[in-house]
Amino acid sequence: QVQLAESGGGLVQPGGSLRLSCAASGFTFSSYVMSWYRQAPGKERELVATISTFGRTTYSDSVKGRVTISRDNSKNTVYLQMNSLKPEDTAVYYCNARRYDLDQNYWGQGTQVTVSL
Repeated sequence: QVQLAESGGGLVQPGGSLRLSCAASGFTFSSYVMSWYRQAPGKERELVATISTFGRTTYSDSVKGRVTISRDNSKNTVYLQMNSLKPEDTAVYYCNARRYDLDQNYWGQGTQVTVSL
């Protein structure tokens, strides 16, 4: 059974940091492109960051320079280190695993990040 379990969300003040984790099970983690998405209230889900199976990373313009995505294939876990957080970063953050050649796409349940005084 495929599972993606996000953790690490919470309430943080502007300028603070959070580290999100996503623990994967039920599939060959190292063969999947891993991404973090987020969805703010009333908005569409948007891509935040992606890390390829080779470790290549890409970021949305809105978080570039403040966020780092990484993966540990030995732990089947992907991380999102977020620094200099802003109120507009407030959203539910979702972990995504995708394998394009097999047309497989998995989602976690999400973790809430709230940036506020």
